[in-house]
Amino acid sequence: MKGVFEISGSSRYDDLIAERYHFPSVYLRAATACVQDWIVYRETGSGGGRKAYVATAFVDRIDADAASAGMHYARVSRFVEFDRPVPYRDDGGRFAERMLRDLENPAFAGRALRGRFVRPLDGPDFAAIVDAGLSDTLSPQRAVRLELDADHIDPATAALLSSEPSERRVEQMLVNRKIRDAAFRAHVLQAYGDRCAVTGLRMVNGGGKAEAQAAHIWSVADGGPDVVQNGIALSATAHWLFDRHLISIGEGFDLLVSHNKVPSELVRLFPSSGVPIGLPEDPRLRPHPEYVARHRARFMGDAV
Repeated sequence: MKGVFEISGSSRYDDLIAERYHFPSVYLRAATACVQDWIVYRETGSGGGRKAYVATAFVDRIDADAASAGMHYARVSRFVEFDRPVPYRDDGGRFAERMLRDLENPAFAGRALRGRFVRPLDGPDFAAIVDAGLSDTLSPQRAVRLELDADHIDPATAALLSSEPSERRVEQMLVNRKIRDAAFRAHVLQAYGDRCAVTGLRMVNGGGKAEAQAAHIWSVADGGPDVVQNGIALSATAHWLFDRHLISIGEGFDLLVSHNKVPSELVRLFPSSGVPIGLPEDPRLRPHPEYVARHRARFMGDAV
């Protein structure tokens, strides 16, 4: 069963929503019903939250929290952040969830949601929310920028993009590597202003495609999520070096270079020792220390 997991910026729970959702046992039955299916995350209004759906993920399993009695973790994967928050009520006043649409009085929506931080979601509503959340990624006007144009996609992806909206289409899109990469690229390049974090260069062609690429810090092959905090904008050459752990990121966000393996002519393009690389202005979008530490550990092993 599909569901809604509510999150809050002021939460006291041990959430890392690209990987885990922490909840008390009162929600265990509802969360267990979502195992091996998709959920959407809805940000509450607490602490200035947006009262909107902000991402989707696939629930793999439920684990008990060994450190806290009565608490559990929903372990998730295939996380995709939405291009834009999807309001729980559109401009016409229509609620995104059937449970809220069925209320006799819409003014009671807030009351109906109390104590329902984990709840079921109809398949068609799920599909509509995700379609709205990924509207920028799926827009034909952004196909060139996100490499979803005819020159970059395979026939299966092209057929999927041109198919009629449905729950099945959405589920297939969420596991399609080309579409996932496009959404990841959009979020990372937007966070970095289309600028390579290492060289500082920003080049965008006439079709709106940036020269910079979106690199994963903790690789997808090793389990890394498609979140902007696990990404960094890099030029093609810097991306190649980064993926091979010939360059990495220090604890102070300075560039680490394997000088015995990186040509000196390339090193001249890099920041001076101790100078931080270019980072997003919003601190919330900067590389997550855990992901950086994983990459740096591989670099240190390779650099020895």
